[in-house]
Formats: sequence, C-alpha cells, structure tokens
Amino acid sequence: MTLRIEQVDGRSGVAAFIDAAWKVQAGRGTLWVPPLRAMVKDGLDVRGNPFYREADRALFLARRRGEVVGRIAAVENRWHNRHHDDRVGFFGFFECLDDHETARELLAAAERWLIARGLTTVRGPMSPSMNHECGLLVDGFDAPPVLMTPWNPPYYGSLVEGAGYAKAQDLLGYWIPAGDKLAVPDRVRRLAERALRSTRVTFRTLDVDVLQQEARKVLDLYVEAWSGNWGFVPPSWDEFWHTARDLKSVLAAEFSFVAEVDGEIVGFMLIARDINVLLRDMPSGRLWPTNLVRLLLGLKKIMRGRVVLLGLRSEYRNRGLFPLFAYEAARRALAINAEGAEASWVLGDNEALVAPLEAMGLAAYKRWRIYQK
Repeated sequence: MTLRIEQVDGRSGVAAFIDAAWKVQAGRGTLWVPPLRAMVKDGLDVRGNPFYREADRALFLARRRGEVVGRIAAVENRWHNRHHDDRVGFFGFFECLDDHETARELLAAAERWLIARGLTTVRGPMSPSMNHECGLLVDGFDAPPVLMTPWNPPYYGSLVEGAGYAKAQDLLGYWIPAGDKLAVPDRVRRLAERALRSTRVTFRTLDVDVLQQEARKVLDLYVEAWSGNWGFVPPSWDEFWHTARDLKSVLAAEFSFVAEVDGEIVGFMLIARDINVLLRDMPSGRLWPTNLVRLLLGLKKIMRGRVVLLGLRSEYRNRGLFPLFAYEAARRALAINAEGAEASWVLGDNEALVAPLEAMGLAAYKRWRIYQK
C-alpha cells in the first residue's frame, strides 16, 4: 500500500491534522482521553498563540489509500535556541498507527523541514514546547492520563527508537494520595512542623479573582526556580498569561496555595482539576452545548487534580520547606475531601524533587520520555 506524506495548513489542513488523533487513537479500547479540539487548535495557532511569536511550525499527515494513518508537527523554537545557544529543532503532536514505515517517514519529513532551517538536532515530542504537553509515555500505561498529559500506546516508543532516536530525558509522574486522612507520613509531619517553627513562612489561598496580578508574581518566581533545569525556557509574560487564563476555569484554588515570608512570595503550588474525568465521556472532543453544560456542571465535583506548577525560591530550597509544602497540600486536600493529585512532570535527574518525594514513600508511577536524534 502506497504511503504518502503531505504537509498541510490553513483552516481545512489544521482541522484534518487535529482529527488525525481520532483516526489513530479513538475506538481502540485504550485509556486515551479525547482532548478538547479547541485546546489542540490553540496549541497550533500561529496567529493567536503568543508562543509562535518566537517560533514556527509545519504540519504533516501520513495517508495510505487516502486514509490518515499518522501525523507529526515540526517546530522551530527560536527563543529556545537563543536561550540555550542551541541548534535544536523539535517534533510534536505525534500520532501513528503501529507501522514503522509510517513513523520513519513522518519523522523524516519533520527532520527535512528542520534541517532546511539550519538545525542539527531533533528533540521531542514537544507539543509545541516544554511549557506545554510533552514527552512520550513509556511506563504507566495502566493509569489513566490526567489533565494536559499525553497517553499513547506502548508501541510508540518502539516507533520513535526505530527511526534512530534515543533517550534525552525522562519526565516522572507521582500520585500524591489524599482522602479521609492526612496522607503524609508522621516523619514528614514532624519535619514540616520543625520547618514551620524555624521559618516565618505563611500560606494563603491563590486568589483567582485577581489571577492576572497573582500570575505576574508567580511568573518571576517560576522563572527563578526553574532556571538551569534541563530544557527549560522562560516563557514571556504573554505566553504565561495565555496559559494561565486558559487554566483559570479548572484551577482548584482551595487546593492551591502561595507561600510567603514577610509578605514576599517564596513559593507556590498550583493544582488544576483533572477535567479528563469528564472528557473521557465526550468522545468527539467538541464543545457542543451538551458537552459545555456537562463541563460546567461537573467541574466542581472533580476531587482529583494535577500539580501543574510548583516553585520555591532558591534561597529556601535547603531549609526543609518541601515537607512543609507536602503537609500544607495534604491539609488542604483533607479539608476539601480531595482524592489526591498527580505531580508531573518531574525531571528524572531533578534530585531536589525526586529525593523528597521518595522520602515520603512515593514512587514514580508514570514515566514519559523525551527523545533526541
């Protein structure tokens, strides 16, 4: 059967590109959760999404006998390359049937587009960047995906590796349980109480009514906290606010908090409700009126979430505040009877986060991989 790779764009091309995920994933009895098509479209919107002010992308579809069998995006992130003094290009939005030829040709098309722009390394998946959805699931296939995290069949890793790609970095996911008791070990509680006595840290609930002002304060700390981490590129204010505004409706404000010392923000933990609980029952991914009503009515009933942002000012990292953060999150979870939250993504080599999580008796239950060639 003849395989054809075509570059697409424009309104109809983007629509076909988005729909390709349903062609590959839907109806196969997997844990894949249909995303909201509007959110995927936003991630590809070169005119409306601030990310593309310093980036560009090309979209490719694979067809056999006219039927879509895969897709890929090639992304040139100029801001990443200036920030890291790199010549790296990216691939993302990857979906493919279990067919090595299709995967190789899709990746080759993305590579050619990136090489034409003078880039010498390809890394991914990034959809479209590390500040968005990224990584290929390589462990934890039996756990359902949470908000803004990818799920793919196990064969995806073999497809990418078969095209000459190798591991660049792993991203970890930890499930932090809650429920009807304070879900932290006694040792963590004692450490938290000691840290509380030795610091002047106070916690307050994130104020979503003035989210723009809160976001401006959080952005500075986020950039400082993550600076130097593998692959991190500080987002512009417009890009950060674009994402924060989209998340506003799903933020679990009573579960999120800001840590302050003498009125200055020194850390934060932002948790979003896992709307995948609702999206898995909306197979079309379209915001039809019935789906919109279902989202509005069901959102507040979701008692599980994802830690979407976590930051701690550098001078406070070695002062025992992580157990205090864990204790505060557990206390808040108990107060609202939350089920728990997934902490993702944690860089596989980030011992400053991995060690405290494992000291709490937690183990990574999901692993995503970023590949490079």
